[in-house]
Amino acid sequence: MITVTPLENLGYFKNDWLEARHHFSFADYLDPDRMGLGALRVWNDDTIQSGGEFPPHPHREMEIITFLRHGARVASRASLGQTVGHGQPAEMG
Repeated sequence: MITVTPLENLGYFKNDWLEARHHFSFADYLDPDRMGLGALRVWNDDTIQSGGEFPPHPHREMEIITFLRHGARVASRASLGQTVGHGQPAEMG
């Protein structure tokens, strides 16, 4: 079943370049009632400041979809330099 969860009830993380909301248990946020939806295990809403970037890290046995809701372009080294524009999805598999 799909449940609507208010933004303030999602997992939350913030540092100097990233503000993240976690729909499901992720990193230091653990909610046994919110472990995923079927095969979907991670759904994060990330706000990344200009110049901010995730350090290199491995991705195994997963597909990652990036969707830029607003703002400038996003580039990803993991997707071989792929850029994502406003309203465009990008897949890393």
